[in-house]
Formats: sequence, C-alpha cells, structure tokens
Amino acid sequence: MERLILAATLAIAGAATAQTVAITPDNAAKLRQVGAEVLFWNQQQRDQNFPAMEKLFPGHVVKAGGKVRPLPPGKPLAIPEGDIETAMTDLNIAGMIVVQDGKVRLERYARGYGPEGRWTSFSVAKSFTSTLVGAAVRDGYIKSIDDPVTRYIPDLAGGGYDGVTVRQLLTMTSGVKWNEDYTDPKSDVARMFSDPVPAGQDPTVAYMKKLPRETAPGTKWVYKTGETNLIGVLVERATKKTLADYLSQKLWKPWGMEHDAFWMVNPGGHEVSGCCLSVSLRDYARMGLFALSGGKGVVPDGWFAKATSSQIPPSDEFSGGAGYGYQWWVLPGGRYAAIGIFGQSIMIDPAKKLVIAVSSAWPRATGSDLSAKRNALWMKLEAAADLEL
Repeated sequence: MERLILAATLAIAGAATAQTVAITPDNAAKLRQVGAEVLFWNQQQRDQNFPAMEKLFPGHVVKAGGKVRPLPPGKPLAIPEGDIETAMTDLNIAGMIVVQDGKVRLERYARGYGPEGRWTSFSVAKSFTSTLVGAAVRDGYIKSIDDPVTRYIPDLAGGGYDGVTVRQLLTMTSGVKWNEDYTDPKSDVARMFSDPVPAGQDPTVAYMKKLPRETAPGTKWVYKTGETNLIGVLVERATKKTLADYLSQKLWKPWGMEHDAFWMVNPGGHEVSGCCLSVSLRDYARMGLFALSGGKGVVPDGWFAKATSSQIPPSDEFSGGAGYGYQWWVLPGGRYAAIGIFGQSIMIDPAKKLVIAVSSAWPRATGSDLSAKRNALWMKLEAAADLEL
C-alpha cells in the first residue's frame, strides 16, 4: 500500500482537474484491501490522503460544465472568530462553509486545504447516490422503487435479497445481516472487496449475495454501506451509464458545479457508490442547495420530501437517535444531513434556507463525543444565522 501511495504521489500532481490512476491488475488487488487500509490510516495519512484520493486510487471523473452556479458573499455570521478556530481545531476541520439564502456567510479552510481542492466524502456520497435513483425514476430507467431489486440485478437472485425492494435498499431495511464496525478489520464494511471474484462478476454483487437473511424485509433498520454499493450497481445497470457520467449529466453540469469531482472505483472498475467521492467544499454546499431546491426537473416531484423524511425508526445505537430516509439522515426540526465518517457532513435546514458543509479528518471514524461536538457546532452556526432572520 505504501509503495502504491508513494508511486502515485510522485507521478501525479495538481488538484484543479481530477487526474486518475488507471486500474491495473496490481492496484486492483490492492483495492481489495482498501476498506481495511483507509479505515486504519494514522492521522498523518488522513491529513495527507483525504484531499488526494485521486492520486492514490483508480477512479472516474465527474465532469463539471462551463457555467458555474454563483455563491455570492452574504453578511458574515456574527460569531467570534475564536469560537470558529476552536471548533476547527477540536474537530480537525479542513473546510467549513455556511450558505444561507444562496449566499456565503462563512467560509474557512485549514490543514493545507483550500477552495480549489477536493476532499473525500466517505458516506456523504450515499446521498448523491440516492439522488441518482430519483433521477433514474424520473428518466424512466427505474419503473418504481417498489420493484424487487432482482429485477435490475438478476444475479442477486437466490440469496438474502430475494423479495427485497429498491425502497428497502434505499432505507437500509432489507433484513440482510451486516456488520458496519469501523474498528474491526474483519467486519463486512472492511472486507467487502477483499475476496477475488471470477472475471465478469461484480465484486459488490458477489459479496452481498453471500450474506444471510437476518429479519424479514422492511422490519428492521441496519446501516449497511454495502447496500448503497448495490444501489450504485442498480443505477448503473438500469441507466447503462457509469455513475460518474450520470452524475455529471443530471447534476454536475446543469446545476453549475465549479470543479470536476472524482469517484473512486472498486476492483471491478465500478464506482464505490457508498462512499469515495472527492468534491470541493463549495460543490458540497451546492449539493445542499440542490436538495433544498427540491431537484425540480431532475428527480420526481416530492422526491426530496420523502428522501429526507424518516421512513422507519432506526433500531440500533449506530443512528444516535436520528431518523433515516433515502440515504439521508433525518434530524429534529425538519433538518436533514448527509453524513460520513471522520467528520464529513452537509447539513440542511429548510426553514432557515441554510446549508452547512464540513470536511474533516477526525482522529476516529466515529464517536459520540465527536458527534456531540459537531452537533454543537451546527447549533452555534444556526443560532448565529437566526439572529439575521
């Protein structure tokens, strides 16, 4: 792994345009261990690699268009600069932006990051992927989210996903057993690409098909990154487009994203749709504005209202008491968020027309103490925004 990182880092430079490492038999084999590798990087590696994933791993470019959606400056938030600096230090924040009513009210960078760079998303990508499902429904590629998953991924048939619907994948209520423990190298989330698969088989499908049924579909919520990876397979097969190309077509170009994005691929050459997008901070904020807008003309009418409403009460400690929609976390007060490990987030408050996007390098993947600090930061920023309403 270290040799791959060193060679790639020496070979490729620059951030304004996504440059990819081509997939080869050698690095495809290394990709099978990427879950365990990335989850257990030390702090120096996180700081160095989170803004440079395209220099390390194979992936696809999400092309931006020529016209950029403006983010004009607004009135600065009335919040002490010392409070911002303390929060950024406590949470290892590399970038933070607050946009209200379409205007930037706060924007800060640290840890060598800046507005021209990209930062990895981890599970923030899940909310992008679910939005592509909405686009595929509106475009007619997916007839209904109540269709069985096996209609679109027939090679899943005969396993735990028999009888599971697209909706149940979106809400992580398939009933299939899964372990999302980021501290366990033997967990499903760490091992899902670890086993070689025969030529022509999709690595995600091959792994997920082996998993046993735990409960009846639709009865229990369990967070499963592997299921978002299945959603990506489903969208790719339904649309016959790569996720990067479809995201570029439906969102990146028409919504005016400023920079190309980078989407890491698995050993089979398909985007890892449960994570691994690298996006600039301002474009993360634009994604929040897209959701806030309702996505008219891209997703079905009312899609985001359903996607950001709790579909079934989460039933384990992983949720921290939040609800879950279609790959969006549902928060109190009508707010919702895309959230990823190591401190990535896009939080949206429709009542305040507010978007807060944060890119971080937390010292651990998750933790109730870190989540509490992040939530306190959100509340402080929202309170400052409230003062101007």
